[in-house]
Amino acid sequence: MQVLETIGFDLGHGETAVAKARIESIEPPEMLEINNKKVQITALGWHPELGYLIGEQALIQAGVTQLQISFKKKPNNDLNYRKTILNFLATYYRLLKDSKQIEGGTTSQFFVGCPSGWSVSDREEYQMLLKESGIPLLSVVPESRAAFMQAKEAGKLDYDKLKSAVLIVDIGSSTTDFTLVKSLHEIPIDFGSNHLGASLIDKAIFARTLANHEDKALLEQVFEDYPHHQARCELACRKAKEDYFSNEQLYSHPQSFARGFESINEQIYFIPQVSRVMAQEILNQPLPELEGNSWIQSFREAVNVAKEKLDQQGIVPRVVLMTGGASRMKFTREICEEIFPEPESQVRPDPEPERCIALGLARVGRWDLRASAFKSEINQVFDSKKLKDLIERHIPELIELLVKPLSQGLIDKAIKPGLKDWRNNKIRTLADLEDVMKKQAEDWIKSDRTRQIVNSQCVTWFNSKIQPELAQETDSICRKYQIPRSSLRFEEGINPDVVNPELSIGDTILADTVSFIVNVVIGGGTVGSIIALILTGHLTWPIVLIYGVSVLAAGVEITRSKTQDAIKTKVDVPSWSRPMLLNDSKLDSICEQMNPELERVFREQLTANQEAFDELIAKVGQELKNALNNKAEEAVILIQ
Repeated sequence: MQVLETIGFDLGHGETAVAKARIESIEPPEMLEINNKKVQITALGWHPELGYLIGEQALIQAGVTQLQISFKKKPNNDLNYRKTILNFLATYYRLLKDSKQIEGGTTSQFFVGCPSGWSVSDREEYQMLLKESGIPLLSVVPESRAAFMQAKEAGKLDYDKLKSAVLIVDIGSSTTDFTLVKSLHEIPIDFGSNHLGASLIDKAIFARTLANHEDKALLEQVFEDYPHHQARCELACRKAKEDYFSNEQLYSHPQSFARGFESINEQIYFIPQVSRVMAQEILNQPLPELEGNSWIQSFREAVNVAKEKLDQQGIVPRVVLMTGGASRMKFTREICEEIFPEPESQVRPDPEPERCIALGLARVGRWDLRASAFKSEINQVFDSKKLKDLIERHIPELIELLVKPLSQGLIDKAIKPGLKDWRNNKIRTLADLEDVMKKQAEDWIKSDRTRQIVNSQCVTWFNSKIQPELAQETDSICRKYQIPRSSLRFEEGINPDVVNPELSIGDTILADTVSFIVNVVIGGGTVGSIIALILTGHLTWPIVLIYGVSVLAAGVEITRSKTQDAIKTKVDVPSWSRPMLLNDSKLDSICEQMNPELERVFREQLTANQEAFDELIAKVGQELKNALNNKAEEAVILIQ
């Protein structure tokens, strides 16, 4: 069956959220609910009668005998870890299907996030593990990509920023990941061992609360015998932390504090408290998990390292996109703004970090499937044979566009100057004139000016003949995927001065065509034919008529061909008579009469070299296909 919907599954160390996007729609994804909540605590409980419970239900349901929280980590062989994460995912999947929020089966494709700092092998192993949960279609993608896609789709990044450098800072419960998105490609920034997660703050609050508790010894025994009680108390610490950092202004007074609450029994309570003073102490205390550094010190160092790595590459991010639940902590934003100051960089925290990744994952999934279908259509419509046929069909028009300016240019730059030099007695015989004009013709054909002429004519040909037929095909694809028609058009033609420098179509067509023309005109004997045309048709017989056969060497038989050869090689026409033979009016008349014949020679020579044209057609067709693929790669970012 065809995939109809993508499910963004943000399985976080602290919280889990799920969103759904319909493939054929461009509407924003919708958040899905479990236990009437769109965001769940990542918790899995076991109840002897009710089976597996997740989220808040696992925490509050009486009779739960086992409770696991904060179990997201790199894949490993720990059987308890593998069992926990698979049961959590399978239970979530079942609840979503039972509530009719997803189709399930092969019509629903899941996209599960992972930290961008994980290696490709970690990601692949994680994907293999999660597939054991029984979900038929499941892929693992970096959470940073989801954050970028969510920002793009929500209109927080314009097209220029999408194509520039964007730094994503994902502050999660277990890790803090830095990812550079440059020209739409993600590049994780690795700064070594990454244990910088906000759950370390939860643990510090837990340790401080336990240390100051009047029943500390009793609680330690309870936690050892009944680990699920400790899990609940740790969650109470997380809630107190989140309450404080989400509402810091409320707790600015020394006597005010955020608190959590967990009842062990009717007599023993665990009540973590977070005041302004306590928060600063916890953030600045040395932590063994961070090699003796404090949380705030480690975060600042991590941001600095990311900045240094970007500086080494000469990259200044236009946007620093902050996500993850811990990005709500005001000091994290202040540190990022200090290290990446405006106006060079803009720091933008996501307003809903707890939903950002789930929504982004659903968008990534939809985008991946639609982009794949989009590029497949491009490849089908514009296969190499079709493009080759298109170019081949319009080669006669290209030849016609080249013939006139090449002919006129050769007259102006080689023939006229040569004849004037002969008239001015700078050249002795007509044979010498032929050599000089051939050299001038070759120099002109190879000159930058000739390249400009061919370039200009190729642009005209491409824009008037090739581009309109391409647009007929590409416009319908753009309409289907709801992207601008210009995304797949070569609106500027193939002029390399104005075409996107990432596209090679202009340079390739122009370079190949100019090289081809030079080879045909010089290597194909065109220049020699032109010189013979000039001398035999327009200059030789006037000399014979004026001087008569007496000018010829004795014993030369009067035949057309031998007369021409003899005059070319033996006759040195006196300098006084040359202006009479070739005055300005006669020179202009010769060139005017010669132009149609030159055009005919060019046309015949170009048309006759079909083998060379076949090679040009094939190569230009392939380059045009590559250029379309490049434009398609750029266009896919516009697909919703």
